Amino acid sequence: MSNSNEKYFDLHINGIGYLNRAREVSPKRRESFIAVDVTALYGPSDNVQKTRFDCRVVGSEAKEVIERLMPQINDQGRMAGDGTTLRHKVLAGFRLGDLYTDTFTYEKGQKQGETGVSLKARLLRLDWVKVDGNIVYQGNAETSDEQSNEEAVATTSESCNVDDEIDALLPEEVSLSKDDPDFEARKAELKKKGYRFNGQAKVWRLPKAA
Repeated sequence: MSNSNEKYFDLHINGIGYLNRAREVSPKRRESFIAVDVTALYGPSDNVQKTRFDCRVVGSEAKEVIERLMPQINDQGRMAGDGTTLRHKVLAGFRLGDLYTDTFTYEKGQKQGETGVSLKARLLRLDWVKVDGNIVYQGNAETSDEQSNEEAVATTSESCNVDDEIDALLPEEVSLSKDDPDFEARKAELKKKGYRFNGQAKVWRLPKAA
């Protein structure tokens, strides 16, 4: 007989991050489930850091949103007029739970054969989702008894504009050296952020807003 007075201590992670690699996982002898990578943003606004969580989606509403937005989340890119690749950016406010670590072995690349560590969690809820800066999903904001409705709306609105503030802090021009051992990774990151290569000036530039 279960004890109705039993208490649980929850560990939740609330944050903002990009959604990537949404997929359906079908393990042997178990039910299939939806998974997604969450690249969480943290740190000062002028030096934003990222941490990736490999998440199993357990929230029912979050499942519906992830399934609906899989084409945008998994966008492989489309060719722009200048030859660069453009991809959708899917940013979300999220809540994770049940964080744990899992080890794996690199099968290729410079770290082939080495052991890596992956952060695993359960995606409990999505507060809001933006695709290329446009709101496509808005959940019900959780507020305390002391917090007014006006404060809740202001907090949600501020969170939804974080990616715009981050983009505003990006430099207009970035130079890369092919001698940099991380050249390919940095080039891919610039493309993901919307930079386009200017062959004449030999620099990566952000397109100017119309």
